[in-house]
Amino acid sequence: MALKQSEEIALRAELITETEGRFLQALSGILPKISFSSTDKRQDGNGGSAFTRKSLPERKFTFSQPLFSGFKEFAAIGGSRSEKRLRQEEKARAEQLLMVDVSDAFHLLVQQREDIRALEGIRQTLRQRIQELQERERIGRSRASERVAVEAQLYRVEAEWEQVQTREQVVSQLLQFLTGLSAVGELKNPGASLPAPEPEESSLAKATARPDVKGAEMSLEIARQQLKVARAKFFPTVGSEGNYYVERSGAAKEVTWDASLKVDVPIFQGGNAVGAAQEAESGVRQAEIKLQRARRVAIQEIRDAHAEYEGALGRVRALTKALEATEESYQLEVEEYRRSLVSNLEVLSILQTLQDARRDLISALYEAHRLYWKLKVTAGNS
Repeated sequence: MALKQSEEIALRAELITETEGRFLQALSGILPKISFSSTDKRQDGNGGSAFTRKSLPERKFTFSQPLFSGFKEFAAIGGSRSEKRLRQEEKARAEQLLMVDVSDAFHLLVQQREDIRALEGIRQTLRQRIQELQERERIGRSRASERVAVEAQLYRVEAEWEQVQTREQVVSQLLQFLTGLSAVGELKNPGASLPAPEPEESSLAKATARPDVKGAEMSLEIARQQLKVARAKFFPTVGSEGNYYVERSGAAKEVTWDASLKVDVPIFQGGNAVGAAQEAESGVRQAEIKLQRARRVAIQEIRDAHAEYEGALGRVRALTKALEATEESYQLEVEEYRRSLVSNLEVLSILQTLQDARRDLISALYEAHRLYWKLKVTAGNS
């Protein structure tokens, strides 16, 4: 749905169509051309001879064929093909980056909704805690200050809940903007299952196949073809042209066809050809530098993405253990409070720690999901 919705992808597709048009134009440079010409010439004359006729009509078919022009037409055709492949690679890369945007929006939305559920669970726990303290206060086993402290924490959680609700609405609108689909209702939760990354060396081996790297290769090929076109200005051009006359007047009335061969040898062009060649040679060198940089950037991005994802996996594992230990600690604290072994402040402290641990795990989990898809795209996987 995002591919259909995206104006960027639509523009990329139109650029491909545009390059197809340029390819046809380049191809026309080596194909023969046929045209029909009709001329009616009027002149002042008495009509006494072929040269003084008042009307001089001429109808003819003209055939022309370029024979040699330094192979610039073939270079232009090759350049057009490379440009089309470049536009295709750019479109493929744009689609991959769009997938990252959609993945980020999707997992952020799921994260905000899970965060809301976690805060609702904390709110319910605090309300139960308040009810318990009210009962203990009624029988004189707790002070009012203990209940008020829990109520203050509840209000802070409710304030945080409102903030997360706002973020959920913003991310929901972002996902709708990207896909055109309403995000109202439940989304499929990817859960806590996180795939193991493929070996870094395997991902690095795919760096040269990334669309942006292949696009840089196509840009180099285009620059090389443009250099051939520029160098063609040093070569002579040879072309032929023929005419077949359907109707003719005057002294040449009986001549029904003619043909000519034209050879044009450049001798001095005021530095135009030399300057064009130097400019094209510089374009080739620039394209080579850009290709080298694209390959280096791809390798660095793959290594960074691997490190980020592996770090995220380690953080999720650690936070999962931390949450389990904190949940157990909270239950123990509650039991010890009921036996008056610990204070209410200690229970509130561990409850806050439990809240932070649960939310930290949610954040780390969905960040890891986002980094997984970023890693896939960085490695050039669609």
